[in-house]
Amino acid sequence: MTRTTSAREVVDALGDVRFPAGKDELIDAARRAGASGEVVAALRGIPPEEYANREEVARSVRVDPASDLGLSPAQRAEQARAGGRPGQSQHLREVPEPPVQEELDE
Repeated sequence: MTRTTSAREVVDALGDVRFPAGKDELIDAARRAGASGEVVAALRGIPPEEYANREEVARSVRVDPASDLGLSPAQRAEQARAGGRPGQSQHLREVPEPPVQEELDE
């Protein structure tokens, strides 16, 4: 069985990074922090861009879609429809609450 990582593990491995930071800086910081091989591999898979903060990194890294995001099926469907930055993992794109959720919350 292949072990995957979560967005939370990736973000936690970047505790000492000063943003904005590039892909190579993020990988180096994760290694210095003793991150798992899965976290380093996930960071190797992100686009070679400058990242403004940890949230941008979390949205760009590929992880198991159900790992730790707690999104509803409607939110995941909206993410599939909504565009994102080139190279951004579909399941980590920002997405608003679906309109039906607002009605259900009332």
